[in-house]
Amino acid sequence: MVGLGTGSTAAYLLSPLAARKLDIRCVATSPATSQAAQALGIEVVSFAGLEAPARLDIVIDGADQVDPSGWLIKGGGGAHTREKAVAAATNRFVVIVSENKMVDRLTPPVPVELAEFGLAGTLARLGAVTLRGATHSPDGGVIADYTGPFEDPHRLATWLSEMPGVVEHGLFPPAMVSEVLVGRGERVERIAVARTAAP
Repeated sequence: MVGLGTGSTAAYLLSPLAARKLDIRCVATSPATSQAAQALGIEVVSFAGLEAPARLDIVIDGADQVDPSGWLIKGGGGAHTREKAVAAATNRFVVIVSENKMVDRLTPPVPVELAEFGLAGTLARLGAVTLRGATHSPDGGVIADYTGPFEDPHRLATWLSEMPGVVEHGLFPPAMVSEVLVGRGERVERIAVARTAAP
């Protein structure tokens, strides 16, 4: 059972994955990934249809930013709620990025998915946030970006998680990440992440 992310990383991954003709079933985090995978002959199943405990063997996805401790910002493609749910359902979450995604510290923007109901109030409470026009998540949530400055990703993640009207945010803690594969030209660097519980 393989979880597939959304965006450019998934797009690059699918063709070589299909070429290996592995005996796998996949859960896709967006309709675009699902359609592209099926077009290549990869079996895609519904995450909702899996029997409990609905665990995946591996999840492979990209990231917009990765800091030295393993914190991620994800959600450039607007599917971070599904991506986080899938990543939480595996013991091996592998992140694939190009070297320009490695940063000394995370910086805005941080993608957020917001409930349509009470949106004006949620925006007022968040303050520094920008809506992405007519962009919605695969599940119909409103996609926006939190643009306020922050020093501590854990503190911001906690604040966003506790904010009424915020469905999910794009901060992924190191506790979710197994390893990061960094493309550096023709070379790939493998970085193991210490999967400790968040404080």
